[in-house]
Amino acid sequence: MRKLYTMSILTLLLSIFSCQSHTSKDKGYESLSVEAYEQAINDTTVVRLDVRTAEEFAEGHIERALNIDVLQGDFLQRATSVLPKGKTVAVNCRSGKRSKNAAKILVGHGYKVIELDPGYNGWVAAGKKVVK
Repeated sequence: MRKLYTMSILTLLLSIFSCQSHTSKDKGYESLSVEAYEQAINDTTVVRLDVRTAEEFAEGHIERALNIDVLQGDFLQRATSVLPKGKTVAVNCRSGKRSKNAAKILVGHGYKVIELDPGYNGWVAAGKKVVK
């Protein structure tokens, strides 16, 4: 009886741990906190990419970021013509949704990508430097 109980507990634990949801890293990119993102982009070889609209970008953005709107039909064409494949691309948007979408697209085309999980809003809320 004790052996059966032990096997049942073991099976339950294995089921719980094997059913965990996949993280963004499993998708080929890593979602970072504001602090981790800031540390990553301090590396001058990392290319900063803001995927918000031009209007949003003009209102304020992370210093030295390129702007390519992920919602535009030519996003991939513009991105691949500008972004070097040998460097990490650090992606951000307003709240983190569009940057995750852009990250998936870029990873699918051979880029190494990190993204700002809470987005530009999280960056600003943390009091980090922006330019206008």
